[in-house]
Amino acid sequence: MTVDPTVLYIEDDNVITSAGTVAGIDACLHLVRLDHGAAVAAEVARRIVTPPHRDGGQAQYIRPATPASGDGWLPLLLEWAIQHLHRPLTTADLAARSNVSVRTVERRFTETLGLSPLQWLLQQRVRRAQQLLETTDQPIAQIATACGFGTPASLRAHFARIVGTSPATYRRTFSTGITTSPAANAAV
Repeated sequence: MTVDPTVLYIEDDNVITSAGTVAGIDACLHLVRLDHGAAVAAEVARRIVTPPHRDGGQAQYIRPATPASGDGWLPLLLEWAIQHLHRPLTTADLAARSNVSVRTVERRFTETLGLSPLQWLLQQRVRRAQQLLETTDQPIAQIATACGFGTPASLRAHFARIVGTSPATYRRTFSTGITTSPAANAAV
């Protein structure tokens, strides 16, 4: 079996595995589609109120791990950097903040997080953008600035590369269209 972290479910010979609970539903619909055809799978999907097939990978939902607080100066640096994502940050800035060399920062990030400092910063900026897209109606340009991307084009490019979809499409997945007004919901 080969692990592919970019898909919701994977089939290898007669074994199907999924990335999580909801991806398990996607895998089940895949089985229904294989055994009974696309029309039956679409009908089952309608009955359980889910799309019959979702493109996209699990990367958009995974939150990267951070080191434990007992791990010396790195957790404090990560916390500080997350609070300052809106600023242009370099590896030299991170090193100066922790009073260590650039090489030490680079080595420690790679050993502990499996990423370079700049890759980690980019992931954190995208993660912050995801949070803002999920919880606010701020324009993309404002989110780009708040997350340190500078321009909407930069946000879109990095977001699409890491998450696998555009910020606008990602935001729509969190828009339910249901209001909390009892009068509005009475018609639903």
